[in-house]
Amino acid sequence: MIILVTGCAGFIGTNFVYYYLSKYKNDIIIGLDKLTYAGNLENLADLTDEQKSRFIFYKGDICDRNIVREIFTKHEIEYLVNFAAESHVDRSIIDSTPFIDTNIKGTQVLLEAAREVGLARFLQISTDEVYGSLGPDDPPFNEESPLRPNSPYSASKAAGDLLCRAYYKTYGVPVIITRSCNNYGPWQFPEKLIPLMIRNAKRGEELPIYGDGKQRREWLYVDDHCEAVSILLRKGETGNIYNISTGCEKANIDVVETLGSLINSKFNPSWHKKINIKHIKDPRGSAHDFRYALDTSKIKEQFNWMPKITFAKGLRFTVDWYIENEKWIEKVITGEYRDYYKKIYGKYDK
Repeated sequence: MIILVTGCAGFIGTNFVYYYLSKYKNDIIIGLDKLTYAGNLENLADLTDEQKSRFIFYKGDICDRNIVREIFTKHEIEYLVNFAAESHVDRSIIDSTPFIDTNIKGTQVLLEAAREVGLARFLQISTDEVYGSLGPDDPPFNEESPLRPNSPYSASKAAGDLLCRAYYKTYGVPVIITRSCNNYGPWQFPEKLIPLMIRNAKRGEELPIYGDGKQRREWLYVDDHCEAVSILLRKGETGNIYNISTGCEKANIDVVETLGSLINSKFNPSWHKKINIKHIKDPRGSAHDFRYALDTSKIKEQFNWMPKITFAKGLRFTVDWYIENEKWIEKVITGEYRDYYKKIYGKYDK
């Protein structure tokens, strides 16, 4: 199999490249990434020599029709996994333009290329946020739930999903859409909740949390997500949507408190200082969905997929990785990130 993986140097894309090349020894990945602030080619520096022989990288934008066509033509692409996305809600509220460009226009460019060459399978990696928000006692969203996005980010992802559906219905492009809950694990950019809190807690800085922190999310260790995507890439039914999640719901405040305690226990095992949580004004306002939860019975029943890593175990793995890779964190944090941090949280501690 020759697979085009877009967004290959981002968080989930990076983990997918490692996972897939390790598991499927005869397949080739062609990677495409724009290398924005959240994409870093050094993420893939630890590929083995054998894996590097089956990985070819292109720097480019999925909105660029020329480079997309060049890749499809030169490498006879058979399968595509579209991880490329602008994915941070807060940034979409500040400026939605990059989200419209990448998540909608870029998806359309990929779909057109797939239609022209007769792709075997097109996986669109989406998010639970397209469904909108649940109340505390509402049942989880299933694949037939209506799309009710509440932020520019989730609206742009929903629009990309609908384009995929339209290209499947109109042109027969063999699309599969996946929607997962919050991922966490190695190589996640430090603007996201878990790596941000790990870094701040280790440095003894404030742990900023929006509002009362009672918003609830499900959490999925990234390797479990990569396994599910790999299964669907090879065996999924085209025209279908698959939710990918764990059933492990946590309030944001509980995640932050757990992380703070983990960091304290590692660096100050006899120190029981209160975790320095700072409740700040929520920049998302009414766009901050209260709760997400997904019904994943479809993928479990069809493919016997189940997440393997518990939240407690995955969190320990993740904390250890960020502690061991502090140089990576400091390298990817740029002046642009510092400006963004000050805009959202009020200040940036060096």
